Amino acid sequence: MSAPDRAVGVLLGAAVGDALGVPYEYGSRSLPGPGEPARMLGGGLGGYAPGQWSDDTEMACVLAEVAATGADLRTADALDRIADGFLRWFADGPADIGVQTRAVLSAVRPGPGAAARLRARAAELHERTGRTAGNGSLMRTGPVALAHLGDPDAIAAAARAVSALTHHDPQAGDACALWCLAIDHAVRTGQLDLRVGLGHVGPEWAELVDEAERCTPNRFGARNGWVVAALQCAWSAITRGGGFEEGLQAAVRAGGDTDTVAAIAGALLGAGHGGSAVPARWRRRLHGWPGLRARDLTRLGVLAVRRGELDPDGWPGAPTVRSYAGASERTVPHPDDPGVLLGGVGALRPGVADAVVSLCRLGADQAPLAGVAPEDHIEVWLIDGDDANLDLPAVIADAAAAVRELRAEGKTVLLHCVHAQTRTPVVAAAYGALVTGSARAAALRRVTAVLPSACPRPSIVRGWLGSAG
Repeated sequence: MSAPDRAVGVLLGAAVGDALGVPYEYGSRSLPGPGEPARMLGGGLGGYAPGQWSDDTEMACVLAEVAATGADLRTADALDRIADGFLRWFADGPADIGVQTRAVLSAVRPGPGAAARLRARAAELHERTGRTAGNGSLMRTGPVALAHLGDPDAIAAAARAVSALTHHDPQAGDACALWCLAIDHAVRTGQLDLRVGLGHVGPEWAELVDEAERCTPNRFGARNGWVVAALQCAWSAITRGGGFEEGLQAAVRAGGDTDTVAAIAGALLGAGHGGSAVPARWRRRLHGWPGLRARDLTRLGVLAVRRGELDPDGWPGAPTVRSYAGASERTVPHPDDPGVLLGGVGALRPGVADAVVSLCRLGADQAPLAGVAPEDHIEVWLIDGDDANLDLPAVIADAAAAVRELRAEGKTVLLHCVHAQTRTPVVAAAYGALVTGSARAAALRRVTAVLPSACPRPSIVRGWLGSAG
């Protein structure tokens, strides 16, 4: 399951980076001071709401929707569908759009042959101005890697084809190919290595990558509207960040086109660390055109990497997960906090609580739970299996922190998995240890004493208890 988790990370990572960078884009707000993290404050050049993604992720969603059908993005049909998606987005009046992208999209009509018309318009713009190497195709390129995972030649060709719809300059196509090949490698291996794609681009890129690794991100901040500097800025931030969150913070602190560079960095960071590494406090607030939230990005990422195929339960496209039928509807109060209810998926019904933390897959009609605000139904990628999670202790800790955040907001919380056997008791124990300061093993004993169905998988328990400092 590591590949789907990392595939989801490509979309979630880009969207989170985008929303984190929005408030600071081109000096919209002062960059965070020493020791102060970038936050999802909204605003920026488009007057966005907190947690709302911008054109970077909006255009990536167009690509992801086509990739989620299993399409070969090199084909004329797929490229026409992408072109029509871009034009639909433009017709909806995006709050922020790059000058170059606007110049191309504003002169083309949708329908059969739209991709060819976009390419021709982009080529004409390049011939007239010589300036079509902006970062606007790189910012959206992540889903291209998911559509052709494991096929470097197809990835490079598709990345260039999709880039050329709006950006004629070969530098833009090379940058997209290089970044997509790194994303492919990260999804398949968990390793962040930009050099794996150097054989698919010109020899000058090796020195450009070297420069990014030698210099700090702010070296590129003044000119990162240019695709080469945007790539260098993002890679510099990743190599110096030390982890998912740290890499995004470094990308934003570089300044300039902060949302775009952080979105570019986020796609590769998410590919390496997985969607499960994206903190719930950020995921719950994510939203944007065309009316999507974090769970929708998860669905698109999974379908893209599975070539549009659902799993045997119909997930992630079915209204409900078929194998969950008959799950108990019973809930019990948490022994350390009666405002937290523990149960299985059968307890997921309107009116049960003000907020929900789900630790298992859900169908399209199950989340958000009716009567619960979308940002208050948090879904956690936590697999009940041996060695099935990328970073088990971190995911458990994040889920417990999500419960604490919701409780701090005065909400009652339903914490559930499928049958409340492993995931619910372990996360409930992590929450209990968090709020009481007690030992983890003692917190787990308190939970299992009140939760009749609890029989935690030994490997999950060992993985969590063994991570205690």
